[in-house]
Amino acid sequence: MGVYEELTARGLIAQVTNEKEIREMVNSGKAVFYIGFDCTADSLTAGHFMALTLMKRLQEAGNKPIALIGGGTTMIGDPSGRTDMRKMLTREDIDHNAACFKKQMERFIDFSDGKALMVNNADWLLGLNYVELLREVGACFSVNNMLRAECYKQRMERGLSFFEFNYMIMQSYDFYYLFQHYDCNMQFGGDDQWSNMLGGTELIRKKLGKDAHAMTITLLTDAQGNKMGKTAGNAVWLDPNKTSPYEFYQYWRNVADADVLKCIRMLTFLPLEEIDKMNDWEGSQLNKAKEILAFELTKLVHGEEEAKKAQDAARALFGSGADSADMPTTTLDDNDFTDGAVAVIDMLVKAGLSKSKSEARRLIQQGGVTVNDEKITDFAFTVNKAEFENGVIVKKGKKVFHKFII
Repeated sequence: MGVYEELTARGLIAQVTNEKEIREMVNSGKAVFYIGFDCTADSLTAGHFMALTLMKRLQEAGNKPIALIGGGTTMIGDPSGRTDMRKMLTREDIDHNAACFKKQMERFIDFSDGKALMVNNADWLLGLNYVELLREVGACFSVNNMLRAECYKQRMERGLSFFEFNYMIMQSYDFYYLFQHYDCNMQFGGDDQWSNMLGGTELIRKKLGKDAHAMTITLLTDAQGNKMGKTAGNAVWLDPNKTSPYEFYQYWRNVADADVLKCIRMLTFLPLEEIDKMNDWEGSQLNKAKEILAFELTKLVHGEEEAKKAQDAARALFGSGADSADMPTTTLDDNDFTDGAVAVIDMLVKAGLSKSKSEARRLIQQGGVTVNDEKITDFAFTVNKAEFENGVIVKKGKKVFHKFII
């Protein structure tokens, strides 16, 4: 089985421009491909997993990845999947975020001996002359076609700024530039980038008279069609200082039964034959599958040692409610206490376990909160300061544990 056939079997491929040529290129190790990463934060997220693992799979098959850091395109911001305009970042913020991305990518991609490249589109985009760009590139784009693109259509009702309208042209220019300077013949990306990617292949065809290729990756969504990679409304980060290895492990350990095998197939490097044997698993066997998923992904991002620590901590907590140094922890100070005690409602809100006091009150009244193995039903329940000497463990629902210290 070639790498293209394996990608298909894992359910990773969404759309391709020319399946026959792309299959031959990636299976023979002749693809020089790029994936772009805009620097909108100082860490990659679980949502980037698909792209990172795809780069790793293709590199292991002999193909050459180019990690394109979007130092230039981040100055504009991709409107895809957005209902409003992205916050504009400073050049200093973008440069800092790019440096953080590079460190995290090196856990997945081998950049030694020219096996992969990392480039920043700020190097060519920021120096462009606007009038020259309009003459050289703008004439190749039809506004009518651009407005039919999904990335713009979904924004038309709320308003699409001309600022964002340029994003497709910038991304297309990236492919055009990489094709000329780095022999890059393919672009890969999420399925929501299809219109932008076609813009690049068309620009290369019109300007250079040559063919380039594009392939989109299936977006990772749950059974309800929502993008995965967020918990309690927040991103699941690859940076351990933003999402601890334990929290990262717990996110994947808690995926829905309907999603676990899909995630194992799409995200892990376990052999397909081994995964296929799990197809008929149900009940407690699905919990085992979730442990496998969580361990494999935590190992990929944080290393095997951290994955084992997270797994041991989770098993101890599920088994006996035992404490663990790897548990998410919130530190309380004197300002959190009134007359030597703190309300559990305030603890839940401070730790982000509830968005508001009213939500915390409902959670407690419904029996969804346990403090040091004691179920709490009184929303006025408080914990005395003396009880925090060894930490206080709060459990939300059946699976979320949190430690409080002072």
